[in-house]
Amino acid sequence: MFTIGGTISNLYGGKIGIEKVLPGAMKTGLRDARLAGIVSEAGHYSNATLAGWLGIGIENLHAIPTDRRMSMRLDLLEAKLDELYREKTLVAFVIATFGTTDAFGIDDIATIREIIERKASEYAVTRPHLHVDAAVGWVSCFLTDYDVSGNPLDISPATLALVERTQKATVGFRTADSVTIDFHKMGWGHYPSSAFIVNRREDLARLARTVDEIPYFAEADYRHDPALFTLECSRPGIGPYSVMASLNGIGMNGYRMLVAHSMEQARQLKERIEKLDFCKVLNFDNPGPSVCWWVLPRGRDAKQIFARFERGELSAEERTQYLKEVRRLFNKREATMDPAQDARLSFSRNVGYSPHGVSLPSWKAVFFNPKTDDAVIDRIIASIEDVA
Repeated sequence: MFTIGGTISNLYGGKIGIEKVLPGAMKTGLRDARLAGIVSEAGHYSNATLAGWLGIGIENLHAIPTDRRMSMRLDLLEAKLDELYREKTLVAFVIATFGTTDAFGIDDIATIREIIERKASEYAVTRPHLHVDAAVGWVSCFLTDYDVSGNPLDISPATLALVERTQKATVGFRTADSVTIDFHKMGWGHYPSSAFIVNRREDLARLARTVDEIPYFAEADYRHDPALFTLECSRPGIGPYSVMASLNGIGMNGYRMLVAHSMEQARQLKERIEKLDFCKVLNFDNPGPSVCWWVLPRGRDAKQIFARFERGELSAEERTQYLKEVRRLFNKREATMDPAQDARLSFSRNVGYSPHGVSLPSWKAVFFNPKTDDAVIDRIIASIEDVA
């Protein structure tokens, strides 16, 4: 079904999870049940929105810390499930992320599925609904069937290796119960063209109303009257129409070219930034279109400082100083950049990885524009060197 945005699509996943562990909640409410949801620490902030709106409560939404690739730590997921189940709390849903908004972190969907099934069986409870927020990363699936041996698009060897890693990761979608995709990001589509897709049709029945409950839809049919099982009643058709236009206009190979181009440009920028002693790429191994990095003043060894940060060897004063320098230099570039030739970058206060509980800020570039070329990357590097 098409929705007005990724937040609403994620909300559907959470709602189905509630109905699974607390059947009939649609009519009777949550009553006195203790409910919880689990997400990644690098997940989208809309997860808190849906927890609040669905009545679980933001305080009962548990964020699992991530590893260096901004992927949910599976050992900590297991530990959190043990903790919640021992407390007799019903875990309604686990929301994995395929392509975090900042750093394109990818959660191991298949292993998460195995863990939640095993733990639910161990505690004799209903398995949580496994929803995947792939609003950003779903376009990787265009590469799932790409012939890497024949390589008809002549993708460079270094980027082809990223394509192969992506193909292994996308297999995990087959184990998900539902997924969110957004065309207004890398789908090159219109804003209200987000979609919520279920793996099994019967899951939508948990949201269903009867014709008796909506008497002015006396002849309603589930096949073409989504008001029977969706949050919205009336809604515009611009979402599905724009998706149809994009899919048919760009085509499978067109999307493959766009996605591979974004990955190629991101890889090149990462490699060039990493060569600068005063810079550190934070998501070097992630195979998406995003590049997240630190810029410190010349003379600083950014790689060594980051390693000490991870090992917990920096004092609070040192951490504060370095993180302020990252932001100060970003602001300096913003103030001195030439909009006619400099690409607009963005800044994140939390890249999705928090060693020792400290959130890492970062500069960020995301390659969406198919006209981006090597000259743009050259200018980004020059602007970094100018401000450092």
